[in-house]
Amino acid sequence: MIELMFPYQETTDGITVRVSVSYLPDQSAPEQSRWFWSYHIRIENHREGPVQLITRHWRITDGMGLMTPVEGAGVVGEQPVIRPGAAHDYVSGCPLPTPDGSMRGHYMMVDEGPDPILAMIPEFPLEAPANAR
Repeated sequence: MIELMFPYQETTDGITVRVSVSYLPDQSAPEQSRWFWSYHIRIENHREGPVQLITRHWRITDGMGLMTPVEGAGVVGEQPVIRPGAAHDYVSGCPLPTPDGSMRGHYMMVDEGPDPILAMIPEFPLEAPANAR
């Protein structure tokens, strides 16, 4: 059931990142070369101890192949601690100057060990419907 809600997923070192994406026609303006998507991320901790999300690293690629890196602290203003067996959900958005593209990346997380954890974010498409191109 959860796979239907979040069709894109990747598990790295006990951290599962799930993604669903939606095109937002009310925030898009194709006549002005602006298309907009929202994406819902669920980060699940399947490890033995808590983890904290410290930074995000995105590679956003538009339909012409232009890749834009985005890096920053936390997600939507938070650096959540995720307990074992728990999940953290958030929703954000992405504009593009083309009707299609993709996103992928990773989160840098920490636990009580000395090394950071790089939890991979699966690549997911940003595709406007045919009537919005």
